[in-house]
Amino acid sequence: MLELQHVYWLCGLYLAYIAVQTVRDRSHTKRWSTAAFWALLAIAFAFGDVIAPIGMGIMVLLIAGLAGFGGIGSGDYSNATPAMREAKAALLGNRLFIPALLIPVLTLFGVLGLKHLHWGGQYLLSSSQTTVICLGLACLAAFIAALKLTGERLPSAIQSSRGILDSIGWAVLLPLLLAMLGAMFSKAGIGELVADILTRALPLQHVWVAVLAYGLGMVLFTMVMGNAFAAFPVMTLGIGLPILIQQHGADPAPLAAIGMLTGYCGTLLTPMAANFNIVPVALLELPDQNAVIRMQVMTALPLIACNLVLIYWLALP
Repeated sequence: MLELQHVYWLCGLYLAYIAVQTVRDRSHTKRWSTAAFWALLAIAFAFGDVIAPIGMGIMVLLIAGLAGFGGIGSGDYSNATPAMREAKAALLGNRLFIPALLIPVLTLFGVLGLKHLHWGGQYLLSSSQTTVICLGLACLAAFIAALKLTGERLPSAIQSSRGILDSIGWAVLLPLLLAMLGAMFSKAGIGELVADILTRALPLQHVWVAVLAYGLGMVLFTMVMGNAFAAFPVMTLGIGLPILIQQHGADPAPLAAIGMLTGYCGTLLTPMAANFNIVPVALLELPDQNAVIRMQVMTALPLIACNLVLIYWLALP
C-alpha cells in the first residue's frame, strides 16, 4: 500500500540531494549554512515519524535560526542564459503549461479513479490520505512530463530547482508552519476566546455589527495566519455559529461560503501568504518585497466591502 510517508520519503531524498549539491558548490556564498538548512528539512521529512518530539523541536529551532539569521545564500546553478531561456520558451509556446495543468488533472483522476483499486486484498492507496498522496504522485508525473517536454536531463533540472529553492529560501516553510498554527489555534480554543472578547467589547446583538466582526475578523486572522482555511474555524466557532447562525438566524451555507471568500481577501494583503505574495517576488527577483501586495490592495478592499454586503443580503433573513 502506498502511504503518505512514502511521499515524504521522496521529498526527503530530494532535499538531501539539494543539500549535497549545495556543499559541492564552492561558489555558493553560504554553502554550509544553506546545506544545513536543507539537510535538516530533509531529515524532518524522511524521519519525522520516528524522531522524538523533543528532537523535532530542536530541529525546528535550528531551521528557524538558520533562516532568521540569513543563513541561506545563492550559488552557481549552471542555468541557461536569459536569451537561451526565452528562445526555448518561444519554441515550446503554450506547451509549457502542460506540466502545471497535469497536477490538478492527475490529482483529481487519482482521487476518483485510484482510491478503489486494490492488490492482493489491500487497497493501492491509503484511504486516510488519498488526496495528498495523489497530489504527490501528480507532481512526480508532471516533473517527468516537463523533462520529456523540454528535453532537459535530470541533474540539470534538479540544479535549476536548487536555484529556485535558494531564491525562495525560508518562505518555502511558511505553508507548513501556518497549517500547524491553524491546528494549534483550534486546539487551544481560540475561537471561544475570540467570541468572549468580542461579546464583551462589541454590541453583537446588532446584526450589522456581527457581520462586520465576522467579515473583518476573517480578513485579519487570515492576514495573521496567511491562510483562510486556518482562520475559518476560529471565526466561525467564535462568531459565525453562536452569534450569526444561532442568535440572528443566518443561513450557514452562504455565510460559510462568503466568509471564506472574505478571508481570501486577507490573503491578498499579507506577506504571510508566502505562496502568493512572497514566492513570486523571489522568482521574479523584484526589488520590492511587497510589490505583489501593493498591486492587490485596490482589488482586496472593494471585494471585502462587497462580501460584507453579500453576507447581510444573502445569509441573513
